[in-house]
Amino acid sequence: MSLSLGDTDVSIGETPDGRRLLIRRRVDASADAVWDVLTDTERWPDWGPSITAVDAPTRYIAAGTTGRVKTVAGLWVPFEITTCENHRWTWSVAGIPATGHVVESRPTGSVVGFEIPLLASGYAPVCARACGRIAALADRA
Repeated sequence: MSLSLGDTDVSIGETPDGRRLLIRRRVDASADAVWDVLTDTERWPDWGPSITAVDAPTRYIAAGTTGRVKTVAGLWVPFEITTCENHRWTWSVAGIPATGHVVESRPTGSVVGFEIPLLASGYAPVCARACGRIAALADRA
């Protein structure tokens, strides 16, 4: 089953972390340009609708990077990057496994996406909005 939220496709599929809600959007930019946007903590508030600030020891994430994000509610919440390789990264937020972030190369452009635990499916519209913002940022790079 698949449905669309504007330019973004939503489906359920298998990921390295099990069955997840998959949010995907085609991007005209290269996979490397999209990956740069996704892994640059200084840009997270530009594309993440629920994040207003980031405090991290390095600008670009890697597996094991820890820090904290400020939410739209004004709360600072700790995070840890749990995996970061092959154009896919995952994290835990406040100790809870959260979204996966992926980029897939295509012959023309790429696809950016999120992998959401099924119990957090209400977060899909936020991720769909983030996909659009990431696409716009990567297209300008």
